[in-house]
Formats: sequence, C-alpha cells, structure tokens
Amino acid sequence: MRIRVLFFGLLKDITGAAEQDLELGAGCNVQSVFDHYAQKFPRLGELSRSILVSHNRQFAERETPLADGDEVALLPPVSGGSSGSDEIRDPEGHLFRLTRLPIDGQAVKRELVAGHDGAVVTFEGVVRNHTKGRKTRCLDYECYQAMAIEVMARLGREIASAHDISRIAMVHRMGRMEIGETSVAVIVAAQHRKPAFEAALEGINRLKRTVPIWKKEYFEDGEVWVEGEWDESLLSR
Repeated sequence: MRIRVLFFGLLKDITGAAEQDLELGAGCNVQSVFDHYAQKFPRLGELSRSILVSHNRQFAERETPLADGDEVALLPPVSGGSSGSDEIRDPEGHLFRLTRLPIDGQAVKRELVAGHDGAVVTFEGVVRNHTKGRKTRCLDYECYQAMAIEVMARLGREIASAHDISRIAMVHRMGRMEIGETSVAVIVAAQHRKPAFEAALEGINRLKRTVPIWKKEYFEDGEVWVEGEWDESLLSR
C-alpha cells in the first residue's frame, strides 16, 4: 500500500523533504512509518518522545492501522502557530482563521461584539526583536494547514462551551513576519469581563500547545526552528 507522509518544521530539515510517498506492506501501522524514517535519519529517532503523529488529519496513536491512500504527518513540538486565508465561521459567531495577511484585531472585534456584550478581551502576540540575548531579524511561521484550522476550531468551541462567553475568535498569521507585527490574536466577547479574560488566557495557552504551527526565527548570526512543547494530554497518545 502507498502512504503519503508529511514533515513539518525541524523534521522537514532533518529529512530534506516536505512530503513523500512511502510503500508499505499489508498490516502496517503509524509506528511502521516512524520506524522507517527513524532508521534512515537517526536524529528523528532521538526526538521520538517529543514527536506526535497524525493520521488523516487527526492526532493518532502510533498503533493506528493504515490503509492504502492514508496520510500520515510527523509533527515536531509546536512553537506557536498557502496564499490568502483559510477560515471556519460557526453559526454561533465563532471565527477561526489562518492568514498570510496582516491581522486586523479591530476588524475582528467588530465582527464578534453584539449589543448584549459588556466586555471584549483582545490578546495579540507580536514579533519581538530579541530572544535570549540574540537580536531577531524576522520570523517565519508554517503549519499543517488543513489540520491546524480544524484543531483551532475544535479548541475554540471547547473553550466557548466551558466559559460564559458569547463568541471567540482565533487568528494566526502564516509566512514571513517583521518585528512588531501581530502573529496571533485571540479575541473574546462576553457579557462580563471575568469569563472573557479567562477564556482569552486559556485560548492562547492551549493554542500554542495543541495547534500544529511551527516558528523559525532568523537572527543576525543564523536561524533556528524554535523548540516548543505539546500539551501533555497529547503526549500520552
């Protein structure tokens, strides 16, 4: 059977490819895919404990069986985070978007706030000019786009159902970003401030640890994929 295998972030550099087709025998599982590449690229094996896998755009156990035509992605720890935008809008008014265009927080806020809302909380993450004493020139963000937008939407809906809020928006920028530009925004509208603050904080914290988005930082003396971390509940898979 033939499997499509995707690589992101640091793993793309290690394997030298963004995607490959892999021929496997019958009865193979997701672990078989990982083992194949770990044998070819020992560095991949060294990172095994921090790498998650997805099967057909869903986080998966490594024992998940495979069928012909399946898609498997090897995902390094997230460090968040096509042309144009990719978005999901729910009937309840929630908004989830990946975009290469500048993020306009005020425009998003106008889409969320209704007459009965008494609070709106906006968090924006911006590109800073340094990291651990090294001067930053710019950042690049990439993602597993088809999966990232679905995970972001699922996350936002969970937060909306857990807090007394009206609507939530999550927007993440992709591609090259300069110092001072907004890379991510989480905006929450609610009747009262306390749930709005709580939902916004939970939103950015969980987005950075669960959505498959990776960041590459460019310094004056080099470049590096930023090492992030997965949510612990995902690592138990």
